[in-house]
Amino acid sequence: MALREQLDADMKTALREKDSLKLSTVRMIKSAMKYKETEPGAAGPLDDAGILQVITSEIKKRRDSVTEYEKAGRSDLADKEKAEIAVLQHYLPEQLTAAELEKAVADAIAEAGAEGPRDMGKVMKVLTPRIQGRADGKVAADLVKQKLAT
Repeated sequence: MALREQLDADMKTALREKDSLKLSTVRMIKSAMKYKETEPGAAGPLDDAGILQVITSEIKKRRDSVTEYEKAGRSDLADKEKAEIAVLQHYLPEQLTAAELEKAVADAIAEAGAEGPRDMGKVMKVLTPRIQGRADGKVAADLVKQKLAT
């Protein structure tokens, strides 16, 4: 089942079951997808890869919000954001383990022919499509930086 169809089905289920958290989160994803599809230069309806990018972006926004809410002492809002992250992660493919991510980084470094920190952009250009939606980009970038520094 395509990701768009899965979202539609989950929204109907959440409506029937009166699951307000899941319903609001799926509606937010669909809204973000619609915005992405209608922005200038958009190529039309998003495919599964485009939808995964939207979901990953929304997860990143939520994580940033959790950090800010915790700094401000608003654990109630932080808990709501964490619950939304859990719903969003349901739509992502299985996440890479630390060992799998390290192997992907090593392969990308070898393929890009990187020799030092200046080549980080080349490595990330090779690595990003391979791990899209399956690993946190910041964690991957930190790992690349660490590997290139040695």
